[in-house]
Amino acid sequence: MTKWHLGRRRFLLSGAATGAAFAMPGIIRANAADATVNKWIDEFQPSTLSRDAQIQELEWFQKAAAPFKGASIKIVSETIDTHVYESQTMAKAFSEITGINLTHDLIQEGDVIEKLQTQMQSDQNIYDAYINDSDLIGTHFRYQKAVPLTDWMTGAGKDVTLPTLDVDDFMGKSFTTAPDGKLYQLPDQQFANLYWFRYDWFTDPQLKAEFKKVKGYDLGVPVNWSAYEDIADFFTNHVKTINGVRVYGHMDYGKKDPSLGWRFTDAWLSMAGMSDKGIPNGLPVDEWGIRMEGCRPVGSAVTRGGGTNGPGAVYALQKYIDWLKAYAPPEAPGMTFSEAGPVPGQGAIAQQIFWYTAFTAASVKSGLPVMNADGTPKWRMAPSPHGPYWQEGTKLGYQDCGSWTLLKSTPVDRAQPAWLYAQFCVAKATSLRKTHVGLTPIRDSDIRHASFTERAPKLGGLVEFYRSPARVAWTPTGNNVPDYPKLAQLWWANVAEAVTGEKTAQEAMDNLAKQQDQILARLERAGIGGDCAPKLNPEESAESWFAKSENGTREPKPKLANEKPAGVTVDYDLLITAWRDNKVMPDGIRG
Repeated sequence: MTKWHLGRRRFLLSGAATGAAFAMPGIIRANAADATVNKWIDEFQPSTLSRDAQIQELEWFQKAAAPFKGASIKIVSETIDTHVYESQTMAKAFSEITGINLTHDLIQEGDVIEKLQTQMQSDQNIYDAYINDSDLIGTHFRYQKAVPLTDWMTGAGKDVTLPTLDVDDFMGKSFTTAPDGKLYQLPDQQFANLYWFRYDWFTDPQLKAEFKKVKGYDLGVPVNWSAYEDIADFFTNHVKTINGVRVYGHMDYGKKDPSLGWRFTDAWLSMAGMSDKGIPNGLPVDEWGIRMEGCRPVGSAVTRGGGTNGPGAVYALQKYIDWLKAYAPPEAPGMTFSEAGPVPGQGAIAQQIFWYTAFTAASVKSGLPVMNADGTPKWRMAPSPHGPYWQEGTKLGYQDCGSWTLLKSTPVDRAQPAWLYAQFCVAKATSLRKTHVGLTPIRDSDIRHASFTERAPKLGGLVEFYRSPARVAWTPTGNNVPDYPKLAQLWWANVAEAVTGEKTAQEAMDNLAKQQDQILARLERAGIGGDCAPKLNPEESAESWFAKSENGTREPKPKLANEKPAGVTVDYDLLITAWRDNKVMPDGIRG
């Protein structure tokens, strides 16, 4: 998610709770609402609020913005459907209701980070607010260039903080909270990286019987990587064709390109099991393999207590390469992320282990080979399967959380109206409508609204996932990563050398760990982060660290004797029933 990533998400997207009304001096009652508010209230339907409460929220914005009427404010985000709706519709509504001239620029994701970095380094105001990934939480916390919103909302931003903002309703609140316990960013949109599969094929009696005959157990949603591999082999090498079309049991991409970076930093190693337990991120070792003691990053390499080049990480890279070459379409190794993204929707892919829910809107379009005539999908999304190094209590996948960020270099009289717009985009009066447009939910109250219950059958499991207790195991990059832009750029080049065969998986991860530790050393010398700056552990043998792993339960973990346990699957419909019963998995299912 830096300029080296070329903007991952620019390719991704081309319960009826009633909020309590709040009393404020001077607020006009709903039956005499301001004409401009009345003009826009119908746009922001449905809502979790009653119409009266919705009008009162919008009129609060009008009143709070009065001191800034006529001001011109600029904010920036990347270009995805959610932000397009904000830029084209919500910004216009905000300007008309408040009298603030609001410009919401849409640029490539990498350019957002470049602007953000420039403002952080120069202390010269470029934008009055940014929507940037919560992956930078460790960066914001240590560089102290971002305004801690916890302090802002009780200090300089108090008079422009919505009384009904309800921060606890945001599903990603923990993602944007730093080790000091303060909220640094406010979530604006979220999407997870889940497992995608052809529900129609997986429930076909003939295919189910053949899979049981070949593999010895039931075809279903894979709980572990062993089952995923068996299913990939089954469709690619045994089924081969369905209705005359060549089919494949796996889809991925492998071209030497910056998109290989987020293919791994977006939690691939923790999906394999290289990470300590901990939600939202492993402690002391996270999914990048970076060990953090207290709040100080102390190393990536196994010899410093990290896991970047440990057995679980090497296994994850090797499996990615093996599956890409053995089970995906022959053109997949030469594809980039943007080229591979549409392929499952073309109808020849049985399953994909690494699939962003931001693809949902594009994957339910009428006329696609993966859609039924009645508008329901032939596919479903489900929890990601995990590798053999994974343990209960470890994060299971990645979740993007684009979040509002204020920088200290922005003058207060500009940050205040920008903060009003930020809240306008996520307020209960507007957020449910925005969620229906972009399908990137941020509020628990929104995803539980009756309108999503009605829409759920046509969204392939998105609603069920976000309502389930399982959702907490999919999280963004966290606090262990002290400088996301500098560290993220290292990944794709090292992964690519393993894909092309220039280096073994072990050699590639050794080099990555070495490079990460070199950056940590530079940050340590510069003192970036103060008491939470990196401080590298002295090197000692890998064997001595493995001996401290508590029988392979702590990172760095030693190599497993058996990296392919028996495959385990779960029936999708039983899984959905378990979610509705507030369980992560049906009783008795273990991987």
